[in-house]
Amino acid sequence: MKRFHDLPGPRGLPVFGNLFQVRPARLHLQCEQWAREFGSLYRLQLGPRKVVVVCDHTLVAAILRDRPDGFGRTDRLNEIWTEMGMPPGVFGANNDVWRKQRRMVMAGFDPAHVKSYFPALQGVAGRLSQRWHRAAAHGATIDLQSDLMRYTVDTIAGLAFGAEVNTLESDHDVIQRHLDQIFPALFGRTLAPFPTWRWWRTAANRRLEASLVEVLRAVNQFVTEARQRMAANADLHQQPGNLLEAMLAAADQPDSGMDDNQVAGNVLTMLLAGEDTTANTLAWMIHLLWNNPHTLRQATDEVRTVCQPGSLPTLEQLAGLDFVEACAHETMRLKPVAPILPLQVQREVVIGGLQLQPGTVVINMMRVDSVNDAHIPQAAQFKPERWLADGDQSHMAQSAKRISMPFGAGPRICPGRYLALLEMKMAIATLLNEFEILSVGTADGSDPVEHLSFTMTPIGLQLRLQART
Repeated sequence: MKRFHDLPGPRGLPVFGNLFQVRPARLHLQCEQWAREFGSLYRLQLGPRKVVVVCDHTLVAAILRDRPDGFGRTDRLNEIWTEMGMPPGVFGANNDVWRKQRRMVMAGFDPAHVKSYFPALQGVAGRLSQRWHRAAAHGATIDLQSDLMRYTVDTIAGLAFGAEVNTLESDHDVIQRHLDQIFPALFGRTLAPFPTWRWWRTAANRRLEASLVEVLRAVNQFVTEARQRMAANADLHQQPGNLLEAMLAAADQPDSGMDDNQVAGNVLTMLLAGEDTTANTLAWMIHLLWNNPHTLRQATDEVRTVCQPGSLPTLEQLAGLDFVEACAHETMRLKPVAPILPLQVQREVVIGGLQLQPGTVVINMMRVDSVNDAHIPQAAQFKPERWLADGDQSHMAQSAKRISMPFGAGPRICPGRYLALLEMKMAIATLLNEFEILSVGTADGSDPVEHLSFTMTPIGLQLRLQART
């Protein structure tokens, strides 16, 4: 039986280990490079913290299935989350607290409920369309990441909270700018060698504190307004109009063990996770489609065959966009917005012949095997058809589904995956049905940088459009 110190790994410094080698913004790339040097199971020492990096997809899947009992969110994440003054949510919860919160959150993400919120998604897509039509009419270059962030913020606010947060038709996008401060700070502080923010307040720290105040004020307002609607209309307990009302109805059940503070924590989680993950995936997807003209043509033909010109897609039409959905899955295989998933061992476990003690941090690498030809044929290529393979080629689709786990796996698989795919298909269908893409790329023509700040963001992507005639 192997133990931590039996593993290979990059050489570090006495006491500090590999702490000063880590570059947070490119940690996923560093870990992928070390995997090529040291194999699918290796160690890092980050000061006093022992870290095992796991790259084999079968081991990663076993770890994800052994949650929340064998593995959970790290103490470090929960410490920083609490220190920043954010209410607890399902994202950081462990053990029985997670089980209670999960029931409440899943009540809101039930597909039947999500379908009932669909008109709100259409409304946001309409505003995105209008914004891009204005840009196309003026020959303006679109900051792709910024516009997609606006789209996802407006969508999650409308669908999840019944709130009209219209950043697409405003240049003030206040809540978006405040949200954009939080995840990078949370990620940076979890990896920081020293808690310098506790010793002196820099200008960046003051901006973060101000953003947290504004975001938490908005979150509490969402909860208060939902409570007022439910008090005025008792039927909303049985037929909630949005995700927040569904969570409050679930929290009000006698055995829920939940209160409004925990509901607020999950509102905040949805705002943060719902904004970054979906927007980043869409940006990568548009970039990959542009770089693969044949695939772009096939996706465009499907959209224009299924959807009506001049009108927003319906729920039934989105359900018919199988190739567009395959493009989303292929994007998440090549460019997973969460390429690393750190967890902490909760009890003594054995993974791949390695004995792990409680407290050990395990970094699960979500892309190493997904882009390896030994597991997926032509793994580096953007080939959405692999997700649609049937008959003699069905093993290709099964391999991709088994190895690529962008929403996680096991009991803690992302509860918002159905909604995320719906948002992606709506945005892509709106784009391809109403516009011709003139260009997608960075200002200098280089590939967009993969910047990790909790999620993996493409830096500097610009979009130019022409209205479809």
